[in-house]
Amino acid sequence: MERERIAKKVSDSQSEQSYVLMTKHLNGNGRLFGGQLLSWIDDIAGIVARRHSQGDAVTAAVDNLIFKSGAKMNDIVVLIGRLTYVGNTSMEIRVDTYVETADGMRAMINRAYLVMVAIDENTNPKQVPRLIIETESEKAEWEAGVKRAQLRKIRKIEGF
Repeated sequence: MERERIAKKVSDSQSEQSYVLMTKHLNGNGRLFGGQLLSWIDDIAGIVARRHSQGDAVTAAVDNLIFKSGAKMNDIVVLIGRLTYVGNTSMEIRVDTYVETADGMRAMINRAYLVMVAIDENTNPKQVPRLIIETESEKAEWEAGVKRAQLRKIRKIEGF
């Protein structure tokens, strides 16, 4: 008998993390090093995936990574990760990165979409909970996520 697949809300796994940029986070031009940001993005996507799948998950793809602007020394950088789409064993996670000013205003500097796959204790893919869509923006993200999943399948067939 197959057990019933549970469902969780986007808000159940959403995660936010903040950092103050220091010398160790910067590139030779004094701006946030892209590799550092990618590491933070992967970290937060992993947290979102773990919260949703209730277990371990691995990064399967960085589907999209768009740098809109930079950040510099002493800037506060805020990353927010949330689920946008789930398949059977995979989860698409959007991570938005902002620079936060002293008055709390945020300006987006990066948006990324990652695909994480839930794994069991033997590192085999395992089923993830369904995703409960509650808002119009979550519905729009889900529909876009369906399209991105289809494009990933096409690219896989084409050898990308």
